Order: sequence, then structure tokens, then C-alpha cells
Amino acid sequence: MTLKHLLAVTSLTIATHAVPVWAQDAAIDAMQEYMMFSDYEAGIILPQQIDKDVFETALFVDTRDAGQFEEGTIPGAVNIEWREVLDRIDEIPEDSMTILFCNTGSLSAQAAFALRVAGRSNVVVMQTGLTGWQQDAAYRP
Repeated sequence: MTLKHLLAVTSLTIATHAVPVWAQDAAIDAMQEYMMFSDYEAGIILPQQIDKDVFETALFVDTRDAGQFEEGTIPGAVNIEWREVLDRIDEIPEDSMTILFCNTGSLSAQAAFALRVAGRSNVVVMQTGLTGWQQDAAYRP
């Protein structure tokens, strides 16, 4: 192997290892910036806050799997599994409230966090999830 080939291989190796590190640093920076400048209750909504006006103007996104969605959900909700929210971000409007939920709020919280870090400040997670909505929602059609 010539010196020229050795330098090319070395440069390629360094470049392929540097890109993931840079991407990881950028992701960490974005999450840190979001967390440092968010209000304590930013990104959440309680079922008790979902009155008729909120219900009729917000998009509800059920982040559970398709089987759970088929068993029952909030009327009018769309199903985007929590792992798919960034892949399907174009289906989530930027100009109106979007309420993400799962059974209890834990999976949808992860999805909401990812979307908010990606710049969707209109996305909120419904604390206590579908279970809480069924028990405590201010409005249920």
C-alpha cells in the first residue's frame, strides 16, 4: 500500500467516525437548549383542561400501537406510534395544538419531547393518558 492510499484510508476512517460524534453532540445541544429554556409545565395538558373548545380545535394523536388504537381511543384521534413521530412529523400540524397520549402518558411524553426538541412547540402530552381522559376529562363527546 502506498503512502497516498494509506493517507486516503486514514482520512476516510477519521471522517466516518467524526460524523456520528458531531451528530450526537448536535442532538445533545438541542435537548439541552430545550430543557434550559422551557417552563416547568411546558408541553403538558391535564384531562381536566380539555374542555369542548380544546377538544374541537386540537388534534389528538394516539401514540400507542395499532392494536391498542383499534381497541378504543379518543374520538377523532389519529394513530402515530410513539416511535414513529419524527418519521411522520409532516402529519402533525405546526399551527394548532396537538395533544399526544398513550395509556398513562409515559410513551407519549417521549414522543412529545422528541417533537418539541424538533421545534414543534404546539405539541403537548396529556398527563395520565387515555385512562386519565376517560376518568377526568372536562369534556367527552
